[in-house]
Amino acid sequence: MPAATATEWLTAAAIGTGAYLPGALLILGLDHELPHLSPTAALRRAIESGCYDPALIAVTNVRHGARDAAERARRIPRDTAITAAALLMLLTATPEATR
Repeated sequence: MPAATATEWLTAAAIGTGAYLPGALLILGLDHELPHLSPTAALRRAIESGCYDPALIAVTNVRHGARDAAERARRIPRDTAITAAALLMLLTATPEATR
């Protein structure tokens, strides 16, 4: 598969810029002080009503579960190394040393 030429790269960059620029200019042109553009009041009311409580609890549980899984994953190599060292010491020791 041949590598892309400079013309193809410039074409791709022009298409990307052409697709991005109108949306960026539209967002910059909006008045961000309008109350209907600020979702904080509606979000605050929704959270205070309790309709998102199950979702928030699930997200918290997943976060703690991921943290616990990461901690267990960090301990596995250490525990394996300790077990391997103990087994190696037992297998290479003379019978007199193990008495």
